Amino acid sequence: MWIGQPGALREITDGASSFDRSPDVAVSEFRSLAGGVTVWAPSLIPRRYKIAWDAMGPGDASHIDGLARQVAYMGPLVVLDPLASNLLSGQQSIGRGAASQWGYVATEVKLVGVNAPPVSQVANVTALPASGATEIVWLNPSWFGYPVASWQPVTWWPYSLAKYASSAVEGLYLHWYSSANTLISSSMQSDSTRPLVAKAPGNAAFVRPAVRLKATGFFTLGLSVLALGDTAADLLAAGASLPVGEGSPSFSITAYRNVATPENGYYRDIALDLVEVTSNAVG
Repeated sequence: MWIGQPGALREITDGASSFDRSPDVAVSEFRSLAGGVTVWAPSLIPRRYKIAWDAMGPGDASHIDGLARQVAYMGPLVVLDPLASNLLSGQQSIGRGAASQWGYVATEVKLVGVNAPPVSQVANVTALPASGATEIVWLNPSWFGYPVASWQPVTWWPYSLAKYASSAVEGLYLHWYSSANTLISSSMQSDSTRPLVAKAPGNAAFVRPAVRLKATGFFTLGLSVLALGDTAADLLAAGASLPVGEGSPSFSITAYRNVATPENGYYRDIALDLVEVTSNAVG
């Protein structure tokens, strides 16, 4: 697991003794006098993590302590979950939802929502630039891009769009950015029938996955995967199903426990409660 501010993530090498990442369904049930049942759920359900470590070493413990007490950084935190198999949001990973989840040049591409709700997005490429290919970028609603750690391998595959429209795909791209949102470099692969796997530069804080199309027409965005590590073999395995996106939101620490490990005060027993930040104010 990696945790910290963008561009300054630290890998917590101690394995967590407990990690509760169960999503909050938040469905309320109301029963009428006649016996009918009405259910209600909020449109926005923040993610919550509960993590605990036993006998954490002093280096990792000091890092966590500084984040919890906001010693040098008061903004939202990045938590890279090693159990997450797809960093895209749920609807984004299946090509559905608001068009604002993708970036594109409006004079070249229009996203046409069909079968609403939820909307299935189809890219209508109406014109191509002088370079010969127009780009569609998968955006993160919480950060400038998807947070990454230095030198970390990342796997990207816009499966439906790339595999079934391979003749129209110029290439798959991973654009690497610094914590100042400055482009560092890009990784590219012209073969769209297999995932692109690339390693983040040492000074990378974010990655923006993208695909470039070299033909006009209608292309369904469909299924896509952005994952930590090299998961290409798993995605290409016979009978494999693509994982639904779990998101890569920003978090804030809402509860913190730091006590000496019994019989050995050199180590610390640490516990954190984190909640997804949907609106941020620092006072």
